[in-house]
Amino acid sequence: MTANQRLVVMLYAMHPTDRVGAVVETGAKLAELVGMSPTVFSRTRRQVVEAGWLEESERLAHISYYRLSAKSTGEDVVVPLRRAT
Repeated sequence: MTANQRLVVMLYAMHPTDRVGAVVETGAKLAELVGMSPTVFSRTRRQVVEAGWLEESERLAHISYYRLSAKSTGEDVVVPLRRAT
């Protein structure tokens, strides 16, 4: 993971979220917070999504909002099977 990718993941981890865990802020504003150009931020975020650290949460009009994925939070996404008794 590159330094910019780590920065994007940490930004999403530390930024306030809505009730489903999405960061409801535009990419341009988030880019400004970390001192990146919007183009570099968007490209880096796309790389982080492809690597599985972020996922698209919702889309309003042409704006997509993202949240941390289960990979980045360490949550189990599979429930262990138990024998039926």
